[in-house]
Order: sequence, then structure tokens, then C-alpha cells
Amino acid sequence: MSRVGKKIISIPEGVTVTLDKATVFVKGPKGELSQEVFDGYTVQIDGSTVSVVADGEDKSYFPKWGLLTRLIENMVTGTSVGFSKQLVVDGVGYKSAVKGDVLTINAGFSHPFMYKAPEGVAFQVEGNTVTVSGYDKQVVGQVAAEIRAIRPPEPYKGKGIRYADEHIIRKEGKTSA
Repeated sequence: MSRVGKKIISIPEGVTVTLDKATVFVKGPKGELSQEVFDGYTVQIDGSTVSVVADGEDKSYFPKWGLLTRLIENMVTGTSVGFSKQLVVDGVGYKSAVKGDVLTINAGFSHPFMYKAPEGVAFQVEGNTVTVSGYDKQVVGQVAAEIRAIRPPEPYKGKGIRYADEHIIRKEGKTSA
């Protein structure tokens, strides 16, 4: 049986979870999200807890069972607390600034990159650190990955845009004989 799938999700104060046919809706102070329930699974809402039950006992049910449970748990966490990822812009002359919902990054190119935040995502810049925050975990991760792809970190000097918890394995440069 799936250990992740059997997990019971607790609903915090201020968050409501409703089930309409084959779709789970989660509404909280940060926003509203929905997830379609996969075929062969049942979502049960009991007061302040949510659980997912697989209709079959076959091993093929286990991976999606855990996935659906984790997706619902991420929706509950995102609408109540939110998610964030931090990126470090590292290099001589590399800088970032935010104006409204547009992030401007100068990363060693002849022109600055402008990145407009999608709905539900906010940017915050402190020094050389950019924080991407929002209530949908998938969107926050996708936006952070797209910003990192502007100038990925290079292995010789470590310049570029990297995640705050990412470790860059450094290479030795050329040596003269």
C-alpha cells in the first residue's frame, strides 16, 4: 500500500475544502485552487480532515494515489501559508529589481530581461536575492526555473542565477605548463 496515499490531510482554520463530482476545490486566505480526481480514486472529507482512498488493490493504483494525496495537501498548504523559492543573482554587475509585478534582471547580456509575474505570483528583491512566492506550488517552481534559465550558473566562476540552496560544483580552470 502507498504510505503517502494513506496519509490523512488536516485542514487548517480559514481553509475550506469542497468536492464537486470529480473535482476538489480548496479555498483559503491566499487564493483558490482546484484539482480533478483521477479515475479509480475517491476523496473523503470528514470535518477538518481529507483522505484519498484507492478503489482497487492493484499495485498500479499506488503511484497515482500518493500523487493525488500530495497534490491536495499542497493545495491546502498553498492556500493557507503559501510557497516561496529563493534565487541568488551572482556575478559582477549582475543585479535585479522589481517594479510592480515585473522583475528586471541584468545578467551580463547587452539588454536587461523583463519577467512579468503570472497571476498569484509575487517577487521580492533583497540585495542579490530574488524571492518568488505564491499559493500554487507548481507555478512558483515553474517561474523560478524560468528565471534561473536566463543565466544558469557556470562551473568555473559560479556566476549566474542559482537557487539559494543549490550547490555548484566548481571546476578547475586551465593551467599553464
